[in-house]
Amino acid sequence: MSKTSTERQPVIIGIGEYSERPDDISKSLEPLEMMAKALETANQDCGGKALAKIDSLDVVMPMSWRYSDLAGELSKALNISPKRAVLGPSGGQTPLKYIHEAAINIAEGRCKVSAIVGGEAQYSLVSAQRSGQMPPWSPFANDGPNFADTPGAIHPLSLQLGLYLPLNIYPLFEAATAAHWGQSPQDADRETAKILEISSRIAGQNPQSWGPVNMTGKDILSPTSKNRIVAWPYTKSMVASMNVNQSAAIIITSLQIALELGIAKEKCVFVTQGAGANEPRDFLARANYYESPAQEAVLGALKSSSSATEPAELYSCFPVVPKMARRILGREIDTPSTVTGGMSFFGAPLNNYMTHASCAMVRKIRNGEPTGLLYGQGEYVTKHYGLRLSKTPDDLAVLVENDNAQENADSARGAVPNIIADATGPAQIESFAILTNRDGSPSHAAIMARLENGDRSLARIDGKDTESMTWLMDKSRYPIGDLGRLVKESKGPSRWQRA
Repeated sequence: MSKTSTERQPVIIGIGEYSERPDDISKSLEPLEMMAKALETANQDCGGKALAKIDSLDVVMPMSWRYSDLAGELSKALNISPKRAVLGPSGGQTPLKYIHEAAINIAEGRCKVSAIVGGEAQYSLVSAQRSGQMPPWSPFANDGPNFADTPGAIHPLSLQLGLYLPLNIYPLFEAATAAHWGQSPQDADRETAKILEISSRIAGQNPQSWGPVNMTGKDILSPTSKNRIVAWPYTKSMVASMNVNQSAAIIITSLQIALELGIAKEKCVFVTQGAGANEPRDFLARANYYESPAQEAVLGALKSSSSATEPAELYSCFPVVPKMARRILGREIDTPSTVTGGMSFFGAPLNNYMTHASCAMVRKIRNGEPTGLLYGQGEYVTKHYGLRLSKTPDDLAVLVENDNAQENADSARGAVPNIIADATGPAQIESFAILTNRDGSPSHAAIMARLENGDRSLARIDGKDTESMTWLMDKSRYPIGDLGRLVKESKGPSRWQRA
């Protein structure tokens, strides 16, 4: 394929976002309706003629409502008839995967106009559940695709310790990475505060942000009644804010069709490169918790001479993710990790955040930035995808070739230890997570332990063990590497006993 050919150069021509915070929940739109609004806005963004020409539609899996055939129902609501209309699986990286695949399909002639759309109405759903009165949405489809259907993602031993929500699993990575980098918890907090303060300021400049915005680092770190500890060391302001009503859409076509539609070339943003790779789904089946070979392979495939300073969106469901990503890319702590505002402050419409981020990056490039890097991830540092957008085209072979990110990740991955459910005896702390009660007090700690023979297990410390909790939450040092013992209990997981 020619580098300069306009026939199949894939370009983003339309972006659309919609959000609402209704005073009357009974009048709130359901996710399907919000998606339709976003696609209609994207259509207007590119002149109003593209919607009817969509022949491929990818819908990002919503988590706030379930439909029997969302892609088909959305097509009917918009009065369009795409040849291909698909609802994909769950994952925060999926919008970037969809955009990349759509660009490849356009470049290879399999479709002409493609759309990616997603939306959530979690704010309205939670509000309605609290009030006991649901708005008149479509009937909930109990038989519809289930975002929670993730076989193999959680080990039974993890379930015993309450480690199944991302909120309680990411602290394992937070502690392990910081200790590996030579940081104390205080150092880690300072880095978190700096990254998120910058993100919050950027969110304050984005009219689509849900909020809160313009928070200082001190306010982000400080626990209050409105900013409680949700899982040590995270306050509410450090993690993704999911109770939002937000939707976003992207329309992609070839440069030739864009010009035929009367769209100025200056408004077109080229999709030039993408890469994806995954870790094992069971987060216990990792070689360690201070790196991700899949993340490194994806970002390595997209890394360029400008990666240290160019506009970028580094997925920010929890602080550890952009911290890991910025180190791979060589970005300084003062360099913004978002063009959107971050998932704590812009809002986190679950699987669809990176569609909003793509809209924000398109605006950046339309306003003069030469390139932009988008990186998203899903589950528990598990699924990784990156995308590069540009003001100018690149060689189509780079876009359509099969990248070797997964192969590179697999070859770089270390040996995974055996997982022992009922382990006893001497052990060393590999990482830990502290689960909290609603008032922010510790419920219990999950200790990830390595036995003398290298096997891995999990053990429990009760939250009422004040001495042990004080030791774990000491801000001057991490207990990573500390020695102790796993003691078998009459039922349930082993108990951690300090040496």
